[in-house]
Amino acid sequence: MRDRPWRVIFFGTPEFAVPTLEALTAAGEEVAAVVTQPDRPRGRGQKPAPPPVKVRAQALGLPVLQPSRLKDPAFLAWLAEMAPELLVVAAYGRLLPAQLLALPQVGCLNVHASLLPRYRGAAPVNWALIHGDPETGVTIMWMVEELDAGPVFLQERVAILPEDNAGTLGARLAEVGARLLVAALQHLRRGEVIKIPQPQTGVSYAPPLTPEMQRLDFTREAREVAGWIRGLDPKPGAYTLYQGKRLKLFGGRVAEETDAPAPPGTVLGLTPAGLLIACGRGLVTVQELQWPGGTRLPAAEFLRGRPLVGEILGQD
Repeated sequence: MRDRPWRVIFFGTPEFAVPTLEALTAAGEEVAAVVTQPDRPRGRGQKPAPPPVKVRAQALGLPVLQPSRLKDPAFLAWLAEMAPELLVVAAYGRLLPAQLLALPQVGCLNVHASLLPRYRGAAPVNWALIHGDPETGVTIMWMVEELDAGPVFLQERVAILPEDNAGTLGARLAEVGARLLVAALQHLRRGEVIKIPQPQTGVSYAPPLTPEMQRLDFTREAREVAGWIRGLDPKPGAYTLYQGKRLKLFGGRVAEETDAPAPPGTVLGLTPAGLLIACGRGLVTVQELQWPGGTRLPAAEFLRGRPLVGEILGQD
């Protein structure tokens, strides 16, 4: 039974990774350094802003590195001098090259927000919602050079709630992943090295979301349209066109799955559940809407001064 902390270098970038970093420090592990993506321009002013992991790491007093190239010889030499026992990765945003994977004495563990081998790739939370899955989960896996294909250490299933969007589901999975990672380190401390090969069947991928994917297609069935709205909520946000502008829609729900009484994209009215819109088959409601540069507004408030009822959304 090991009685001393693991010497860890942590790789992570977005908000999803923050709970895992916090859990590592709270568990008393030795986080020797945190590696995260470079600051990126954000907001209207496009000023460089630090990623959430950098902000939290600095608050915890941890050294932060933001390499532009993971194969940079100076960066690799520095990591080698740190002599990490483990690399822990949570949504870092880049594939780790072979030189990095070979550095730690014990190995590299990844916190991945899906039940691998389903949804390998960059956006597993989004695609689980887009596809209308009833459940997803978190996998702690040993990293290999192939994308998210390494042996499974631990897995936990998580139900997808009807009211979930990518933000709420991602936050819940982040907490599960943090707890599961700490549990994995406890297994290792007891000498229990679990490596379950991923099955060859059931492999699917969750590629990054592109700008083209954000535009809604109301000719699809209501269930698909609602899935796209939920999967892109809150970021980057699914949109439709109205009067030549991008109108973002949030809080999508299936209202009816039978044939719609109007052409796809027709705004049928306001209900207690939200704005009612016809699809290729069925109806959806949306709870909130947002003009470019504006704030998200509840459907009833958005309609004040904007007579959308009877209009057809999505037309160029």
